[in-house]
Amino acid sequence: MSTLIDILASVGLWAAVLRIATPLIFGTLGALLCERAGVLNLGIEGIMTFGAMIGWLAVFHGADLWTGLAVAALSGAIFGLLHAALTVTLGLSQHVSGLGVTLFASSFSYYVFRLIVPVAGTPPTIEPFQPIAIPGLSDLPFIGPALFTQTMPTYLAILLAVLMAYILFRTPLGLAVRMTGENPHAAEAQGVNPMVVRYGAVLAGSALMAMGGAFLTLSAFNSFFPTMVQGRGWICIALVVFASWRPGRALFGALLFAFFDAFQLRLQTAIEGVPYQIFLMTPYILSIAALAIMARRARVPQALMQPYRRGER
Repeated sequence: MSTLIDILASVGLWAAVLRIATPLIFGTLGALLCERAGVLNLGIEGIMTFGAMIGWLAVFHGADLWTGLAVAALSGAIFGLLHAALTVTLGLSQHVSGLGVTLFASSFSYYVFRLIVPVAGTPPTIEPFQPIAIPGLSDLPFIGPALFTQTMPTYLAILLAVLMAYILFRTPLGLAVRMTGENPHAAEAQGVNPMVVRYGAVLAGSALMAMGGAFLTLSAFNSFFPTMVQGRGWICIALVVFASWRPGRALFGALLFAFFDAFQLRLQTAIEGVPYQIFLMTPYILSIAALAIMARRARVPQALMQPYRRGER
């Protein structure tokens, strides 16, 4: 019991929670935005992988870190454009298109990486984002070094969660997105173009997904390897359901999963004699349990995965 209390009372645990949650926040917000407009984007895993690679590659070849993040966002938007063309314009299966984007983007990431970066025993590195202490807040006991000494992309992710919640539920643009995800024909009757809204949501959402991947190479680590996303994209898809398609709950869900993950990492070193695989699967088991409980009350956007064709009912 004392070991658990010591872990929970450590500053490092709570600092790690925010760090681990950041790519999940970006990815979950991106998936949520797409689905609020009625488009399921299963390309997230591949988009995050490509964003991680291309953002790192841009910085490796001389760009600054913010430019690398912007390049990643642009690459995500391009993959989003591909997904939107297949699902919104052509009305193809969103499942098949999304999985195709994931396979293509993941494979293309490794191909480009090996084409440009020579094979070496140790991957080349860059100088990543450094933690920034917020004046005044970072000096607070315990919570200061835990919560207010993070890298800028972490602060940006939290800000985007607040901003998305405001836009979706307090602005005409957010109403248009939600209306398109619920009933695109009713949206059209009110003068909204559902095709444009869905394209915009998928492009912006995919850009956020790629930024989540770029965080891994530009902030959490300083190099790229093809398997570094490690299923975070699929976790983001589950977190959207857990959050009932609400940005505030999505932020909480990402932090909750990150807490489980950071906690199990410390348990591995604190408790001996237990196979480490038990600890590794703990966050996923707890997340599945939480998802099963929350999903029963979740209200799915009514037009999610339904292709829209003007004039059809």
